[in-house]
Amino acid sequence: MNNITNRILHLLSNCTSVSHIRQIQAQLILQNLHSNTTIAHQFIAASQSLGQLDSVAQLFRPHVFVFNTLIRAFSHSHIPHTPLSMYACMQRNSIAPNNYTFPFLLKSLSDFRELKQGQCLHTHVIKLGHLNDIYVQNSLLDMYASCGHMGLCRRVFDEMPQRDVVSWTVLIMGYKNAGEYDDALIVFEQMQYAGVVPNHVTMVNALAVCANFGALEMGVWIHDFIKRSGWGLDVILGTALIDMYGKCGRIEEGLGVFRSMKEKNVFTWNALIKGLALAKSGEDAIWWFNRMEQEGFKADEVTVIGVLCACSHSGLVDTGQRIFGSLIGGKYGFSPSIKHYACMVDLYARAGCLEDAFKLIRDMPFEPTKAMWGSLLAGSRDQGNLEFSEFAAWKLVELEPKNSAYYVVLSNLYAEMGRWHDVEKVRIMMKERGLRKDLGCSSVEPEPQEHVYEILAQ
Repeated sequence: MNNITNRILHLLSNCTSVSHIRQIQAQLILQNLHSNTTIAHQFIAASQSLGQLDSVAQLFRPHVFVFNTLIRAFSHSHIPHTPLSMYACMQRNSIAPNNYTFPFLLKSLSDFRELKQGQCLHTHVIKLGHLNDIYVQNSLLDMYASCGHMGLCRRVFDEMPQRDVVSWTVLIMGYKNAGEYDDALIVFEQMQYAGVVPNHVTMVNALAVCANFGALEMGVWIHDFIKRSGWGLDVILGTALIDMYGKCGRIEEGLGVFRSMKEKNVFTWNALIKGLALAKSGEDAIWWFNRMEQEGFKADEVTVIGVLCACSHSGLVDTGQRIFGSLIGGKYGFSPSIKHYACMVDLYARAGCLEDAFKLIRDMPFEPTKAMWGSLLAGSRDQGNLEFSEFAAWKLVELEPKNSAYYVVLSNLYAEMGRWHDVEKVRIMMKERGLRKDLGCSSVEPEPQEHVYEILAQ
């Protein structure tokens, strides 16, 4: 890079006024440097920061190809609103967009969840006659799906005269991300009936749906399809299969996939350890955790959550304490999050170490969560410790005053203690708060350990 180029780049990085950008623009024209992509990128960035994007149109030949190139570049740079500003600049300069303009514009709006602007752009697409372009249509699908508006996404999909594998995959992914797993599976089946062959991205998303929905049969069908198609198990596809088998309670099949994989990353190991934790195979989870470290893979936050949950499920208190102590001591390179503390509270509570659980809740640098008090309540109930049970139940009432189940638990506790006056007080409190004890609710208790599965599912 010559001295003139370096000097121009230095001037652009320190540009603070409109007059500066005008002077630099003149230098670019004199030195014929506007074709240099590095300088062009810096010039556009500086113009954007000063609200002078029209300078770009003056510097570069005002042609749709130039603007498409700039919009594409900025759609990958993750700088908010710049591609849309470039589009506005096109309009001011009477440059008509073409079908290559919209996909990158929509990608940018998708990245920043800009629904209203996306809808405005949708009207432009219709008005300018580009709605029948499949790349534009797929970009519209992705924009609506990314914004969580699956109704609008589905409407665009249903109106498409032709759909390719990307169209179907975006719809499946959108339903998956929205937690509408049954709809995602229906679309995946419809895709098979339509004769569209899925690709790797389709299958990774479909496997994630199967994992979260417990659709083992469909997951096995996908695995068989992968084998029949002769696809190699790359790290992403293999990890998705392990995760599906683990969450569907078939960890042995997951181990088989794991062993067959040539390449693994931390996500692969995490999927295996989480699967073993869910299967309550604590000793195996610890063994594979140690093996992971021996093979030079660095544990992350999710790994440690998985292994602590495995300890909790299998009553491995000493092992859990050792791992948590290493975490606090900085062995893994990050500080414990509230999820790690929640796992330890659950571990202590399940094992009947109520004093340790309570001390951890009291001394930790986070506000206790519903799940933590739920774990302590369940552990206290199992141990017959009515004092701790009462304390935890009241904390749950404080956190969710509209949840009638917690009042019922509290009332049942007081009944066990023979404290009938307090039973009546709880019933009066429920009445005052407009709550009622549903029929069959006398045996209702919160599911405190449910959060462990939620943590593992993430």
